Amino acid sequence: MPMPKVSRLEVVSTGARRRWTLEEKQRIVTESYGGPRLVSVTARRNGLSTSQLFTWRRLAREGKLSGDAAPVLVPVEITPAAAPISSGAPQSVSSPPAQRARAGIIEIELGGGCRVRVDRDVDTEAQQRVLELLTRR
Repeated sequence: MPMPKVSRLEVVSTGARRRWTLEEKQRIVTESYGGPRLVSVTARRNGLSTSQLFTWRRLAREGKLSGDAAPVLVPVEITPAAAPISSGAPQSVSSPPAQRARAGIIEIELGGGCRVRVDRDVDTEAQQRVLELLTRR
């Protein structure tokens, strides 16, 4: 009678995600720039995919892999509405002044005398870019 085959099962990975510290990411990215064809070698040595390492390298080039990227909370003070800021452009006649005044103006004080005022019609992407640039100053 033939002997049954015995298989050995070895668990290599539990599927749990690894959490990389900022310092580890920066070290691995720096290591990957050490010479030609080092991205795949560096990724393999550190147990991550090459696509993940390329993502980290892109973030580093964009300045988003530095310790400064963490969002900062600032105090908010609600004050009575000030007079609208004249932009020199004529106001839309589609909504009466009372409705525009009710929409309110948000004033963001960044410190160092820097203050940004926006109303309900602000382009949020443009506002985000402006705030990012001002907070880097």
